[in-house]
Amino acid sequence: MQKLLPIATLLALAAFAFSGSDYYTGLAIKVMIYAIFALSLQLLVGGAGLVSLGHAAFFGIGAYVAALLSPESEAASLWWLLPAALLAAALYAVVTGALALRTRGVYFIMVTLAFSQMAYYVFHDTKVGGGSDGIYLYFRPELALGSWVPFDLGNATTFYFFVLACLALTWGFLALLRRSPFGAALAGIRINEQRMRAAGYSTYPYKLTAYVVGATLAGLAGFLFALKDGFVTPELLAWEQSGLVLLMVILGGMASLGGAVIGTVALVLMQELFQSQALFGDYARHWHLPLGIAIIALVALLPNGIAGLPAQWRQRRDARVAAAHAARAPAVSTVRLPQGRLPQDRLPVQGEPHV
Repeated sequence: MQKLLPIATLLALAAFAFSGSDYYTGLAIKVMIYAIFALSLQLLVGGAGLVSLGHAAFFGIGAYVAALLSPESEAASLWWLLPAALLAAALYAVVTGALALRTRGVYFIMVTLAFSQMAYYVFHDTKVGGGSDGIYLYFRPELALGSWVPFDLGNATTFYFFVLACLALTWGFLALLRRSPFGAALAGIRINEQRMRAAGYSTYPYKLTAYVVGATLAGLAGFLFALKDGFVTPELLAWEQSGLVLLMVILGGMASLGGAVIGTVALVLMQELFQSQALFGDYARHWHLPLGIAIIALVALLPNGIAGLPAQWRQRRDARVAAAHAARAPAVSTVRLPQGRLPQDRLPVQGEPHV
């Protein structure tokens, strides 16, 4: 099931490209971009046990670099624009991660939140990226080999499959990373960091590497988001975005990569559902209320996330089978010895009479 889930998910997403509806293809692109974003955070939360509330900073930096470095009169080259966005997110992660990883637990959460808000106010309160009004991206970058252009990202279908390829590569890369010695070391750090240190591992470089890799992938998601909408605002770096992607990981299940993708699909679809005026009329304006109730219900009923639902069903089935076997088993009869008599196969303990 775990091997078939990525293939089935990618095939289902690929099918939306031929739906013939701009709404559904746009929604699928949004799901795929946020899935990359959620996968980047899953590496920290599910891989190393690092809960960050500042992951949106790297998402926004990737988006702003794509918009700021793109000329207004022509398309930029994808060969240098994409690496520039990833490098900017990675550099900010190196600087902030080197300081934030000196802390643990709730202090790490608060420090990452503080660094994210710092980046947010840089773009919000200055003219670097157009201030609170944001900045436009007029042309999607092009991938050219001399005079030959293999594919045109300005085409909607081509861009769709480009985002899908990025999702597949991200998912595959993280799956290989989890199975590598590096991934095993991260799992050990998540379970018991003190024991890993006692075993001779220097845990700090492992955590910093995971932090930078996760930030780089978040920068990729932000880069694709800027190309999708052609418009970037400081809200992409706000703490609400960090909370949203963390909720996607928790909702889907922190233990697996597929859980991050499933949680993204579930949350984005619930948002679209509760905002639908066709279904809820004027009540759609208050969509946050039913969304919050639905999330609380899912988290309460599915402690291991949506991806852990099959395992939860198996546990309940095994418990019912075990209870049925116990009910059919013959009762064990006990023989009551006369008072003062002991079984012949043991000696009396202190306080018992010797017979």
